[in-house]
Amino acid sequence: MSAVGTVLDVVTATTARGIVCRVLVGGPEAGPPVVALHGTGGHLGGEPMLQALAAAGFRVASPVWPGFGSEPGETLLDDMLDFALHGADVVRALGWSDRRPNLVGHSFGGMIAAEMAALSPASYGRLVLVDALGLWLDEHPIPDLFALLPFEFPGLLFQEAATGAALLTGGTDFADNEAVKAFLIANSRRLGTAGKILFPIPDRHVGRRLYRVANPTLVVWGESDRFTPVVYGHEWVRRLPAARLVEIEGAGHMTPYERPDAAAAVIAAFLQEG
Repeated sequence: MSAVGTVLDVVTATTARGIVCRVLVGGPEAGPPVVALHGTGGHLGGEPMLQALAAAGFRVASPVWPGFGSEPGETLLDDMLDFALHGADVVRALGWSDRRPNLVGHSFGGMIAAEMAALSPASYGRLVLVDALGLWLDEHPIPDLFALLPFEFPGLLFQEAATGAALLTGGTDFADNEAVKAFLIANSRRLGTAGKILFPIPDRHVGRRLYRVANPTLVVWGESDRFTPVVYGHEWVRRLPAARLVEIEGAGHMTPYERPDAAAAVIAAFLQEG
């Protein structure tokens, strides 16, 4: 399975609440449906892991979260329930409510996917959490994203800092003042939106509700994750009724971008079990 040569299209969906969002879609329309929720960095590098899943025959839809694109809407989301219901609203807007789509969430998106499954397990198929935020262990505190300087992000989130820097900046020309201004504004919007459920710590008590998740769950973790170490992966498995953990070598927190084919392969195999 390879992500090379697969391109995701962009469609627009409007939720019942009136939030307009762009959605990356790919794969055969009749393929098993997968709703993928991106992490705190937004969509990066063409989403190679999702490209690989689309190439493997899955119908993938990955919405751009309010605050992460040019469309407005983030002011309508205030708390964890708002975020989870928005995810469910996007599923409905796509016309997928009766298809029980599988949920895949990375980092910040994993936190939301877990909440969606806890609120309405019968609405979804299988659940995949990739280096997911959402739990807190006092003995393993997660670094404060909102206290970091921009140059600190790549080394914390990626196993290879140089790779991370290129992805996170998206080819921005830092000699161009206008390009730098646009980048900083967009980054501020993303962090401001994510901060509603991540600040001061990324825990909105989803752990208390995981007993309700009846969906078979795969927890995928970068072996070298320095942001949320793999002990958190084990904690997700401990708290979920039916979950197992797969560690991915050569990846930090940004597993979908550092080892997209390896992650897609284990996710595809798990989803095909159902």
